[in-house]
Amino acid sequence: MPDSLMYQSEETYVVLETNQPEYFLSAAELLEKLKAVLAQHPDSLPPDLHRFSTLEAQAKHLMETGCDFNLDSDHYLQWYVVRLEK
Repeated sequence: MPDSLMYQSEETYVVLETNQPEYFLSAAELLEKLKAVLAQHPDSLPPDLHRFSTLEAQAKHLMETGCDFNLDSDHYLQWYVVRLEK
């Protein structure tokens, strides 16, 4: 279980994708990214996301409880909360 201290400041995520350099997204940006990915890959939904009726709810649950989404055997999307120095 992630430490709740990680979530006390502004949430920033480092995102890793197949054949892409790492990049940073805010929580809102990551949510939009996940919604787009889930919409493009409806057949790849993890079983626990089937209980949610909206794309928004699916993406939010995935963002809050997971850290990766395998699009297929050769493509992945991973995200991790990071704390950036100010």
